[in-house]
Amino acid sequence: MIDLHYWPTPNGHKITIFLEEAGVDYTVHPVNIGKGEQFRPEFLAISPNNRMPAIVDHAPTDGGAPVSVFESGAILLYLAHKTGQFGGVTPRAHVEVLEWLMWQVGGLGPMLGQNHHFTRYAPERVPYAIERYLKETERLYGVLERRLEGRDYVAGGEYSVADMACFPWILPEPQQQNINDFPNIAAWHARIKARPAVVRAYEQGARVQAQPAEMSEEQRRVLFGQTER
Repeated sequence: MIDLHYWPTPNGHKITIFLEEAGVDYTVHPVNIGKGEQFRPEFLAISPNNRMPAIVDHAPTDGGAPVSVFESGAILLYLAHKTGQFGGVTPRAHVEVLEWLMWQVGGLGPMLGQNHHFTRYAPERVPYAIERYLKETERLYGVLERRLEGRDYVAGGEYSVADMACFPWILPEPQQQNINDFPNIAAWHARIKARPAVVRAYEQGARVQAQPAEMSEEQRRVLFGQTER
């Protein structure tokens, strides 16, 4: 039913988590971002921002032609609407899910992504950038920590796409955060990590070749040297 164009990154994991949780039939089409496969014309036709993940739904609810969706947040909302799952069970819960999903796609993901870039991948250390994004990571962890006070899940009182979006991005050790400073996040993270569907989603990722620990110069150029051309 769903073709998933995917690579095992935090944004990719979001979608396999949903598909496994919802029990949706899907086929993985690996997009090796280190080799530049995200620039292939056939992939750009469904993901014009040349970023994975993207999906093609061959059985849309209107019964018409296949529907393609790009951007991980949009994909999660599309799938939640299609399946009637994980989008908030009441109108008020749905608003909370939307708020925290947008918080992840607009803040948590991009800022932690910059943390990863300047602390792990940049060819030279830029102290100001490292300090800037480490502090912003800590601030965002603090926002999530306070949100989870007295709650099992991020939004609406029930497990939702907001949790699926946030979970893969919480990587305390690579992001140089002390998880002991964030006990609510630690408990929430352990709770989600133990879910059978999440285990299956990460096993799916392990079956797809991940990037090596050390990036080659060619991979660095492909991932971080992109221009309009």
